[in-house]
Amino acid sequence: MTSFWSLQGLLAIAVGTLTAGGIYLMLRARVFDVILGLTLLSYAVNVFIFLMGRIQVGKPPIMQDGVAPTLANYADPLPQALVLTAIVISFALTAVMLVVALATKAETGSDHVDGVER
Repeated sequence: MTSFWSLQGLLAIAVGTLTAGGIYLMLRARVFDVILGLTLLSYAVNVFIFLMGRIQVGKPPIMQDGVAPTLANYADPLPQALVLTAIVISFALTAVMLVVALATKAETGSDHVDGVER
């Protein structure tokens, strides 16, 4: 029997921590906190998608000649490709959100989500 503090357990705790931190920051009133929360939440989703491909240390991502074609002999490359695409999209989304936040701050003079300084 494996203990909870295996690699899977630590990665599950990491996903939970990133998700909790992202949700907490998204509920804040400042625009930068919301952007940072969305970024943390996208990291959590990326790690979660990556974990769905099973953790296979030292396994090749595609089948090799001479190796029996069973699922235990290779890692699934689809989650890796999805995470790579998601990283690029989240980087572009973060850049656009920062530009919109800076323009809104210049226009309204406030960095609150609702635009009203309290």
